[in-house]
Formats: sequence, C-alpha cells, structure tokens
Amino acid sequence: MPRPSRNLDQRLLQSGRRLYPRLGCAGLTVRAVADDAGVAPGMFHYHFDSKEAFLRQVLQQFYDEVYARLSERVLAPGEPLARLRGALQLIAAVLAEHGDTIRRVLADADAGEPVAQAFMRANVPRHLGLLMGLLDEAERAGAVAAQPPWRRMSFLIGGVLAPVLVASRLRPQGPAALPLAAELAAQVLSPEALEARIDMALHALTRAPSTEELAHG
Repeated sequence: MPRPSRNLDQRLLQSGRRLYPRLGCAGLTVRAVADDAGVAPGMFHYHFDSKEAFLRQVLQQFYDEVYARLSERVLAPGEPLARLRGALQLIAAVLAEHGDTIRRVLADADAGEPVAQAFMRANVPRHLGLLMGLLDEAERAGAVAAQPPWRRMSFLIGGVLAPVLVASRLRPQGPAALPLAAELAAQVLSPEALEARIDMALHALTRAPSTEELAHG
C-alpha cells in the first residue's frame, strides 16, 4: 500500500534543516523534529527508518541543492576565470547564508558523529573536484600559472572563502557591538569586499612565483 503523502516527509525534512544548526546530530531528537513540523512522532517513524537515516537525508538534501547550483556555474559556457569567479561568488553566498549549518557539520564530524563524518567523506571531494578541475582548465588555457593543485586550492579557500565563514560567526549581535559589526560587514562580508578578494586571488594565480618565493614558500 502506498504511503499517504500530504508531503509530511518534506515537512519533517524542512524542520530538520531548521533545527540541525542549533541542535546537531546528538541534540536533534525525533520529538523535537515532530513538534517543529506539527506532526505526531509516529509519522516520523513512518517515513524514516531511524534518526540517523533522517539526518543523512537532511544533510544530503541540503548539499545536493548547493552542488547542483555550483555545477551549473562551473560547467557553464565561457572563459574559465569568469566561471571560477562565479563559482567563488556562489560558494561565498552559501557560506554567508548557511554558515551555521556548515559549522555544525564540521563540529559534529570533529566530535566523531558517524553521520557527519560519512557526509564529509562522501561530499567534500565533490565540490573541491569541480573547482580543481576548473583551475586545471584555466591552466591549460594559459589563464593561470602552473601550480600544484592543492597549493592554489588552499590559497583560494583561505584567501577568498574562509573569511566569510569566520566573519559571519564572529559578527557580534546587539546595539553595543554595532561598530564592529559594521566593519565586518563592510570589509569582509559585503559584495564589494568579496569581489576585492576574488580580484586579488585571481591576479595572484595568473603569475608564476619566483624562485625566491618558492624557496621561502
């Protein structure tokens, strides 16, 4: 017999996505999800085999949506550096909007939560592979200098993307913190700040390091 729909499974998944950043793998309970979705706990067990299976679907649904958007940017027609700029813009936007979810996944994986660790193993190589492939394409086109792939990948992550994740977490709340919040917004999180970091990073990637720089790198 087919299960009654009423989109209850999607309501539960949406609740899981709302609650996960605050509660994490350990704190996210069936009761909390059911209460947030406005359904009886029995409906959770009707649609999902276990809390772990539910968490896997919550995280994978989130990631697959982001990955589809990133793939579209990376694989679109056009010059590789223009597509790389678009990919970095998108990832930065995701980090700014969903930083709480991403930080929670990282914390859960570091704490040894099996669902988070399996999620990281399965998915982190996917978007890194897209970006590294695009950088290789740019190198073949002569748009960037030859570099070891992880050297330039770590440079982009550290110089362009990581500040968004860090600053969005450190941005203070409340009237007393407004001056610092404004500085962070303007100098790290604003579109202008992001474009400036991307410009600096792409400029750096176009030139080969000197022998002296390599010796000290």
